[in-house]
Amino acid sequence: MNNSLLFSGKVALVTGSGRGIGRAIALYFASSGADVVVNFFRNRAPAEATAAEIEKLGRRVLLVKADVGDLEDLNRLFDETELAFGGLDILVHNAASGYNHPALEQKPKGWDWTMNINARAFLFAAQRAAGLMEKRGGGSIVSISSPGSGRVLPDYVVVGASKAALEALTRYLAVELSPRNIIVNAVSPGIVETDALKHFDLLRQAGLIQKAVAATPAGRLVTPQEVAEVVGFLCTPAACMIRGQVIVVDGGYTLPAN
Repeated sequence: MNNSLLFSGKVALVTGSGRGIGRAIALYFASSGADVVVNFFRNRAPAEATAAEIEKLGRRVLLVKADVGDLEDLNRLFDETELAFGGLDILVHNAASGYNHPALEQKPKGWDWTMNINARAFLFAAQRAAGLMEKRGGGSIVSISSPGSGRVLPDYVVVGASKAALEALTRYLAVELSPRNIIVNAVSPGIVETDALKHFDLLRQAGLIQKAVAATPAGRLVTPQEVAEVVGFLCTPAACMIRGQVIVVDGGYTLPAN
């Protein structure tokens, strides 16, 4: 199906969209007709490359450096979005970070850092997005979670807790924002085949990637494009009765009992 005009005239803001899944989501919306706000914090070069690709597609793009875990930066991100585009139709909260250590080795700084970026930012971003979306008659919000929200993964305690909070916020926001014609859902990818994953030598040496492939009923890892397409679907009229749900995109990895 030709989706080149699916989001024509729409504005999408994707946090953490310079690389990986966020980049794929940003490019998906751009290729489907939307103008895009590309957000990054540390790595400017890949974000600029993503913005350049969006421009090549003939879409308008706004590149904003902002730490979404910092409320002043987060508000500036939305201020610049409003100034550039006058409103917002789609928000994808993809930016994530975390300190991967066992529970007994976690520090308050790591907890605050992870929670602020992964969960707190989603709540306050949704607040700002709601005001901009109402100007345009409604909109869609999608958060990116992970299986660690409900399963115990090695050294994932703080990130897992932040993703569990993210999913709870998704449900609450879905109910509270529905009267404003704003639809809220989450997507939970499994292990995704990103460029970053290829550079984890320890994972390769331990055979963990191969084990993950073998344990996936689909027989391979999920691609960023596949995650982007599910996110995109949730922002279409066809998904208007899906609200407050966490859609798992993992090729069946989490289904078998281990």
